Amino acid sequence: MTHITQASQLSRSEQVSLTSGADIWHMQGIADKDIPEYMITDGPHGLRKAPDGNQMGSLQTAIPATCFPPAAGMASSWNPELARRVGVALGEACIPERIAVILGPGVNMKRNPRGGRNFKYWSEDPLVAAVQATGLIEGVQSQGIGTSLKHFAANNQETDRLRVSANISQRALREIYLSAFEYIITHAKPWTVMCSYNKINGTYASQNHWLLTDILRGEWGYEGMVMSDWGAVQDRVASLNAGLNLEMPPSHTDETIEREVEMGSITQEQLEAMAQGVLDLINRARPAMEREGYTYSVDDHDALAAQAARESMVLLKNDDAILPLEKGTSVAVIGEFARTPRYQGGGSSHITPTKLTTVLDAFRTAGVAVDFAPGFTLDETEQTESLTREAVEAASKNDVVVLCMGLPETRESEGFDRPDIELPAKQIAVLEEVAAANPNVVVVLSNGAVVSVTGWQQHAKGLIESWLLGQAGGAAVVDVLTGAVCPSGRLAETIPNRLEDVPNFDTFPGGEQSVEYNEGIYVGYRHYDTANVEVAYPFGFGLSYTTFQYEDLRVTPVSDTSVEVTVSVTNTGTREGDEVVQVYVAPQSDSTRIIDRPAHELRSFTKVHLGVGESRKVSFVLDARAFSYWSERLGQWRALGGDYEIQVARSSRDIALSQTVTIVGDGSRLPLTQMSTVQEWLDDPQGSAVLDQLTQGAVQKAIPDDEIARAMMLQMPLQSGVAFGLFPRELLEAALAQVNK
Repeated sequence: MTHITQASQLSRSEQVSLTSGADIWHMQGIADKDIPEYMITDGPHGLRKAPDGNQMGSLQTAIPATCFPPAAGMASSWNPELARRVGVALGEACIPERIAVILGPGVNMKRNPRGGRNFKYWSEDPLVAAVQATGLIEGVQSQGIGTSLKHFAANNQETDRLRVSANISQRALREIYLSAFEYIITHAKPWTVMCSYNKINGTYASQNHWLLTDILRGEWGYEGMVMSDWGAVQDRVASLNAGLNLEMPPSHTDETIEREVEMGSITQEQLEAMAQGVLDLINRARPAMEREGYTYSVDDHDALAAQAARESMVLLKNDDAILPLEKGTSVAVIGEFARTPRYQGGGSSHITPTKLTTVLDAFRTAGVAVDFAPGFTLDETEQTESLTREAVEAASKNDVVVLCMGLPETRESEGFDRPDIELPAKQIAVLEEVAAANPNVVVVLSNGAVVSVTGWQQHAKGLIESWLLGQAGGAAVVDVLTGAVCPSGRLAETIPNRLEDVPNFDTFPGGEQSVEYNEGIYVGYRHYDTANVEVAYPFGFGLSYTTFQYEDLRVTPVSDTSVEVTVSVTNTGTREGDEVVQVYVAPQSDSTRIIDRPAHELRSFTKVHLGVGESRKVSFVLDARAFSYWSERLGQWRALGGDYEIQVARSSRDIALSQTVTIVGDGSRLPLTQMSTVQEWLDDPQGSAVLDQLTQGAVQKAIPDDEIARAMMLQMPLQSGVAFGLFPRELLEAALAQVNK
C-alpha cells in the first residue's frame, strides 16, 4: 500500500491535528488517510505502558516489563556497548506492545546531588552521558523503534520545574548543558527530542526558537521530530513557530491554531513543516508497528538486566580485603532493603518488573545460609529498640555483616528535590550499633542519587555503591559480594564530603521562579579538582578485586588540532577483570589558559576486559573539541594553540601517566579593538606585528620591568596608550584598520 508521505497532501485541519496528540499516550491519526494513532510511552530503563493503554493512571501501575538499571546505575558501567544491548532489548519489548517511541533517555547534567530526577540522568559530565546514551539510542532504534532524547534543555531540578527560568551563560550552556545533546544528535540521530518544562534565560524551552530551530536544526542539522514534555506547552502558537512538532498531551486547541494560520500568526509553510515531522515519524515506525507475531525471550532480557546490574555497582571501600567473602564465612544480612529492594526511581519511569530478586533470596539461591534482621523500617517512623537489638544479635553471631542501607522512595523521586544528601538517621544509628558488636561490616547502598558517606563510613570495612539496579539487582549484589563477579563500576559523579562543598550549594534550587547557574562551567569534578576541594570519592573512582598497570603512553599529533593517544594496560592481579581507562586534557601553557578553564576535563574513555597477566594496547583520538572552549565573543568553539597535558587516569584524582603535547590550534582570533588590552594585542601575532611596525616598537619598549607597573600597563586598553603618550591617535586608528582587514 502507498502511504501518504508529504504533509502537503493533507488539508490544513489535518496538518494541525498532527501537531497535537490524540490523547495522553497517542499521536493523532487520520483514519481515512491511513495515518495510524501510534502510541508513545515512558521509559527509559524499561517499558512503562498503562494497562488500559490510554489513561495516565497510577504511576505505580503498568504492564509487566523488564526493569533494567536506571541511568544512575548504568552510567557507572562506563560501557556504551552494554547500554546498546539494553537498548536493543527495550526496542524488542516495544514491538509486540505497539509502542512507536519510548520516552528516553534523559541526559541532563547532575548539577546538584539533590536533584529529584538524578536517578534517571547519567552523569555530572556530558561526555559520559553522551557516549552511553548514544549506545542506548542506537540499540533501541536498531529495532525500528524511536527514542526521545530528553529533557532539552537545562532540566536540572524538580523544584518549580514547570516554570522556573534556568539562567545560564552561553559558555556554560554550550560546554555543560547542551554538550551531551549535541553529541547524541550528531552521532545517534534520535528520532525525537523532548523539550523540557523550564525556561532558559527567560524563554520556555517549548517556545524557544533559538533552542529548537537555530541550534538544534540549524547548527546541529537535526532532522527528527521535537515533542513537548507532558504539559510543557504554554503557548501553542509560539511553540509551533519555535519549531515544536508535537504537543503532548493535546490541549484541544486545533480550531484556534487554524484561525491563527488564517490570520498569519503561523505561516502555512511553518505549519506544514511541523506536521511533516510528525508524519515522517509515523511512517518511520510503520515497519515495526506492522510486524505480526513478534516475540522475544523474557528470560534473556532478565539475564541482560543482571549483567547490567553487575557492571553498575561501584566498590568504594575494601579495607582488610573483606571482600569477596570467603567460602565458609558466616553472614548476617541486615536491613529491610535486603528483602524489600529499592531497585528503581519514583515517578513517571516506574516499571512493573517481570521478575524481582532480593539480596536475601539471592544468598539462599547461592547456597549461603544467612541470618537476617530487618534492622529498620523504610517509613519515617521512629526506630524501635527491638529492631536494633535483633540486628545486633545477628551481627554478633556471624563472621561478617552485610548491611543494606539506602534511600526509601519517599526520600527521592520525580516531583521534588531533596533537602539534603543524608541517609535516614535511624539507619546510621543501626550501623553504629552493629559495628560495635562486629567490626566486619560491609555496607551496600541503594539510592538513586549521591548520599553523604563522610559521617559514617568509618564504621564499615567494605562499601558498595549499588545505586538502583533494576529487577535483577539482588542476585547481582550477591555475585559481587561472593566474588562470582569482579566489580568494575566507576563513579559517574563525585561523592562530596559535605553538601556545602557542592559549587552551587547556595544557588540551588533558586527562588521566585528563577535559578542562577553562577558556578558556570564548574560542575562536579571540574569544580572539585580545580579548587582542590577534598571529596569522599572522586569522579571516575572504583575499586576491583584485581589490579591494573599502565605503561608506554604515547601522544602523537595527527593534525593542527588533534592527537592520537595510545597506552598499554596490563592485568597484574590474580583474577580476570575490567578496567576503565580515562583520558583527561589539562591546559598547561599561558597561551591555552588565557581564559579560565577547569584543571582538566574528561575527553575520552574505554572499558577493557583483561585476563590474568593479559596486556592490551588501547588507542584514543582526541579531536579539536577535546582542546576547545566556547568563546562567547566569537560565538564558536575555539581550540587554542599551545601546551596541553594528556592524562591517562584511573579516576579524576588518580593520574596513572601523563605527557605534554603542543598543538598548533585552529587559528581563530578574537577581534582586536581599541578597548583590547595591551596584553591582548601583544598575544595576537598579527596585532603584535602591527604595533611593532607602526610604533617602531614603542609599545613593547614602554613596558616597564617593575612587576606591578608592568601588570598595570598590560591590562590597559590600547586606547589608553594615547592618553599616556605612547603614540598618537592616528597610529591607533591605523593599527585598527590594518589588523582588522
